[in-house]
Amino acid sequence: MSTPTTPLPETLAKIVQRFQRVADPKRKYEQLIFYAKKVPPFPEADKTPENKVQGCVSQVYVTASLVEGAVQFAGDSDAQLVKGLVGLLLEGLNGLSPQEIANLTPDFIQDTGLDVSLTPSRANGFYNMFKLMQQKAIALQN
Repeated sequence: MSTPTTPLPETLAKIVQRFQRVADPKRKYEQLIFYAKKVPPFPEADKTPENKVQGCVSQVYVTASLVEGAVQFAGDSDAQLVKGLVGLLLEGLNGLSPQEIANLTPDFIQDTGLDVSLTPSRANGFYNMFKLMQQKAIALQN
């Protein structure tokens, strides 16, 4: 297990711990479906090229806005498991400051164990989702 340079924000740390407690890949997928069901509806108007996650086999879109100094993400995917990854990131990152998100390293993705359970293209897409969300958060600082 890797050691992040900065401690994970509490919500993200709890999500990582939840996935670490589950050894069975099928149960990890069930957890992702749970997160997928929690993703709020995403406006069709926001499904634009600048909100599209590149390097994903599935169609994935992410937006970010700043509300009272905290980043609020929204997202969607056309694939249920990938939508679960979006939901996991929404729950883990929403409410953090742009700086907190900028300071995060993607190590937590490996710490969930999902990188092993997912196909290489999905694991890469998960990483790309995180990177786009991070870029959007950093852009909100300026």
